[in-house]
Amino acid sequence: MPTHHSTRMLARRSFFSKLGVSLIGGAAAGAAVGGATVPLEAQSSEGRFESMRHGQDDWLDLPARHRYIVDAPNPDGFSIAIQFTTTYYNINVNDYGLKDSDLAVILVARHLSTLLGYSDAIWAKYGKPISDRNGVLDPKTKMPPTINIQRERLEPLIKRGLRLAVCQQASRGYAGSIAMAMGLKQDDVFEEMKANLLPNARLVPAGIVAVNRAQERGYSLASVEHA
Repeated sequence: MPTHHSTRMLARRSFFSKLGVSLIGGAAAGAAVGGATVPLEAQSSEGRFESMRHGQDDWLDLPARHRYIVDAPNPDGFSIAIQFTTTYYNINVNDYGLKDSDLAVILVARHLSTLLGYSDAIWAKYGKPISDRNGVLDPKTKMPPTINIQRERLEPLIKRGLRLAVCQQASRGYAGSIAMAMGLKQDDVFEEMKANLLPNARLVPAGIVAVNRAQERGYSLASVEHA
């Protein structure tokens, strides 16, 4: 005949089994829910997570065998990211026998690196207020750049298929700083900037959102903040 203690244990076991919880090892593999420990498996019992799709992110669905996105929110990290993406292309072609077209590679220009997604024309005209905001100096003159100092390194990668995701939110912030410094209208500066993106560059609502959406569509992420 079961004892009062064993009856209580059976009741507890029945309760936890309804939650999908094993009494053995549950605490090590789960998350606390109302005092009980629910393993991660129970949290997805209704099926595998699938993200919501949005039409403005469909540009990420590039025909390729491998997908790679590099997030570089700071100028020094952006420089290293160019090196990383160059290596990524070279190794896949030389060691794996792939073609550049087999690779979907995106470099995110956001936060302080945002203006590295724009052409020399923007830097020639607004180099001083841009430099005041992001601290970028021409390594030769130690003065605010009059060109995009990463353009020459980006161009060969762009020809290989590299795409740039340029943060629109940060771009508007730069347009505001430029307008304030030079007595211009923010909207006018922003429209001028939009007309001078680098080839294969596109404005995205926010760089960090592009990083999230890319991962949801199968891109692996590398984040490079500093050299």
